[in-house]
Formats: sequence, structure tokens, C-alpha cells
Amino acid sequence: MSRTEELSRRQGTEDGRSPGRWIALSVLVLAVLLVAVDATVLGLATPSLSEDLKPSGTQLLWIGDVYSFVIAGLLVSMGSLGDRIGRKKLLLVGATAFGLVSVLNAYATSPEMMIVARALLGVAGATLMPSTLALIRNIFHDPKERSLAIGIWGATASAGAAVGPVVGGALLQHFWWGSVFLINLPVMIVLVVVGVKLLPESKNPARGPWDLLSVALSLVGIIGVVYAVKQVATHGLSWEVWAAAVLGVAMLYAFVRRQHTLAAPLLDMKLFKHRGFSGAVLADLLTVFGLSGLVFFLSQFLQLVQGREPLEAGLAELPAAVGAVVTGLLAGRYARKYSVRVIVSGGLAAIGLALGALTVISKETGYPLLGAALLVVGLGAGFSFTVTADVILSSVPKEQAGSASAVSETAYELGAALGIALLGSIVTGVYQSFTAPSTVSPALADAAHESLGGAVEAAKGLDPHTAEVMVAAAQNAFVDGLRLASGVGAVVLLATAVAAWFLLKGQELQDGIEH
Repeated sequence: MSRTEELSRRQGTEDGRSPGRWIALSVLVLAVLLVAVDATVLGLATPSLSEDLKPSGTQLLWIGDVYSFVIAGLLVSMGSLGDRIGRKKLLLVGATAFGLVSVLNAYATSPEMMIVARALLGVAGATLMPSTLALIRNIFHDPKERSLAIGIWGATASAGAAVGPVVGGALLQHFWWGSVFLINLPVMIVLVVVGVKLLPESKNPARGPWDLLSVALSLVGIIGVVYAVKQVATHGLSWEVWAAAVLGVAMLYAFVRRQHTLAAPLLDMKLFKHRGFSGAVLADLLTVFGLSGLVFFLSQFLQLVQGREPLEAGLAELPAAVGAVVTGLLAGRYARKYSVRVIVSGGLAAIGLALGALTVISKETGYPLLGAALLVVGLGAGFSFTVTADVILSSVPKEQAGSASAVSETAYELGAALGIALLGSIVTGVYQSFTAPSTVSPALADAAHESLGGAVEAAKGLDPHTAEVMVAAAQNAFVDGLRLASGVGAVVLLATAVAAWFLLKGQELQDGIEH
């Protein structure tokens, strides 16, 4: 290659217009697909998993949110690690680990083993999402192209959320629940094999040491706070809750103080002084918080209350993903045409209104209402999440893209964990208030009160009439809890829409190409 050709090639890469950038993006979205599919198949497999492993209500919640707890605690550390050692390297190592640990999830033989497997999956998952967004930030220097790339990134996550339940539902009709985790393996293999050759490496040239003390402080701090919130929502205040809360807050305070003293902090706290950055992060956290109760319990409603098969339940959830894909691809264009706050606040308000509509559902509710509400949720989420991701990435220098992406993903995972803990506890608390028939033994009644899946399983040992009465009572109580959680979520989303309107005032997406 001549010197002129070499200089031209380098210039193209520096301008973010290298011809392979879109191929590189296709590899990155495979990692997003890996995480999205895993998140959705768990909810679909929950009824079968509950009948097989027989977890208690508390264990079932831990299975659902321990992944989010661990990933939230490690995202900032992993994003910073990617900035230092290379985002490509971290992504490929994490993807390999994610695939291998998925096998452990598939063959878990007890609730305790499943909880540990989900926690390990969180460690691997923490490497993936910050790396993908950080690489997009460094590959695409043209803001309009980057907005489209982020839209494709988000659309793939939504498509994964759609494909996961459909493929998972088909698997559950023919195989055991563990098979839904094994579908991660082919995606992981393609990602690693293709990514080794096609992904460009990028890292912060001014990287400093990876501070292990900061890693420990952030991990213990976030998990301590989230654990305390979960326990308060489930069991009320106790000395253990107070100890976890105090420990968590103290560790986070020490983490923030330490970042101010380090020459190369794990997380640059100055990022939060940017109003657009802080507003987008807060909007993401509260949005996922309000949505998480619906996301986690909807599959149980469709299967255990309305009697749908797993595949049918997966297809029933498709409108949300379709809506998110459509608006995710258009979000950047409309944010430039109207404004960032119009698109984000409008999207959040739409989600809030859709959740409000779900406060009137019952066992007999027809699909048109459910389908329409899910479609509106998807349309609103596609607009809001895509634009806030763009705002977050555009607010920081590309050298700090890993840390900024990690903060964004931490807000997402923390919101999901807190939402499942609090809104899930609302559903569980209302559910456990139902009265079992007097002829049911205390042992079976206790099993039925643990979870809706437990009630269905316990009913198999009763005479048909008693079983029908107990299951109906359990289903009605579950729906009451779901309605209440949807109402709380609606209030949170509408309030977040108002907050975003003020926090994102004057915020605009970039237009000029970076050099």
C-alpha cells in the first residue's frame, strides 16, 4: 500500500467514515441481541422454572433480579476497564463468558444454584453493553450517522426482546425450561468469531491504573443499597436492612470521595455536572423502574391467568418490540426536527398513559386492549431510550465513552432491579392476601401463597372443585397486584416525563462531524 493510500485510509477511519463501520456495527448488535434475548426468556420460562425448581416467592424474586443487582454493581467498573485495556478485548472476553455461563443457567438443579448462575451471568453481562455503546461512540464520528447507529443498536435490543419470547416459547413447547438459555450459544460463537476479525480496537490513550478499591466500593455500595430497598419492600424494616443500607450508602460516599482524589478515576464525577447527561440518566432509571413490574409479571399473567401457551404468550408481547424498533430508527431524526425534550417527554408520557390503561385489566380482558397498550409502550420507549442514549454519548469526550455508557447502563439495570424489587413486592404482597379454601391443608396453602406458579402446582394435589376455587382466588389476587403495580408505574412515568421536560431544556443533538 502506498503512503498516500495509507494516509487516506487512516483519515477515513479518523473521520468515522471507514467503509467497515457498518459491518462492525452488525457485530456489536449481536452482543446486544445476546443480552436482550437472555433478559426476555427468563420471564417466559418463569412458570416452568417455578414448577420444576419450586423456589419460594423470595427466591423467585432473587432469580429475577440478582442478575440486575450484580450487573448494576459492576457496570461502571467494567466500562472503565474497557476504556483502559480496550473495548474490543473486553467485549470478546465477556461474550465468551456469557455464553459459557448460560450453560450453567440451563442446567441449574435448585433455586440456590439458579441464583448463583444468574449472578455469574451478571458479571459477564456487565462487560457487554458499555463496550458496545463505547465502540459505537468511537466508530461513528458523524453525529447523524451515530444517531442512526444508536437507533439500530436500540432496535436490535427490542428485536431481541421480540425474538426471545417467540423462540423461547417454541422451545418451551418441545423442551425443558433450560433450553431457553442455550440459544445464547450460537449468537456468542458468531459474535466472537466475526468480532475478532472485524471490530476495531479502541481505548483511552491517557488511561491510568484500574483502581481495585474503587471497584470494590462501587460493587458493595450499589448492592447494599439495592438489597436494603428490596428487603424493606418485602419484609419491612429490620436491623439487617438498616445495616445493609448504612453500609451501602457509606461505600458509595467513599467511592465518590475517592474519585475526586484520583488522577485517573474509575468514574469522572464531572460528567454529572452536564445537565443533559444527568437528566438523560435519571430519565432512563425512572423509566425502567416504572416499566419493570409489567415486564417481569406480564408473561405470568398471559400464561398462568389467561391460560396461553408459552409460544402464544411470546407472540402476544410482540407489539411492544415492533413499536420500539420503528421509533428507535426514527428517534434521532425527529429529535433534531422538533427537540430532544419533546421526543423524550412525549415518549415517556405515552408509556405512562399505556400503563394507566392496564389498571383496568382482568382475567377476561381481550387481547386488543393488551396489544394496543403494549404497542404504545414500545413506541414511547423507542423514542425516549434512543434519544437519551444519544444525549449521554454526545455529552462526553470519546475517550470517556466507556464510563459514560456504563453510567447509562447502570441506571437501566438499577432501575430494573429496584422496579422488580419494589413493584414486584407490591404484586407479591397483594397476591399473598388471597384466602385459600378451608379444606386445603396448611402446607399446600403455604405453597400456594408463595407464588402463582406455586398455587397452580399445589392445586394438582386437590380435588377438581377445590383446585378450581383456589386457583381462581390466586389468579384474581395476582391480577389485583398487577393492576396496582401498573398504576404506580404510570404515575412514575408521567412524573418522569414532566421532569425530563425541564431537565432537557435547550438540549440538542450534534450535527457537525467530529475530527
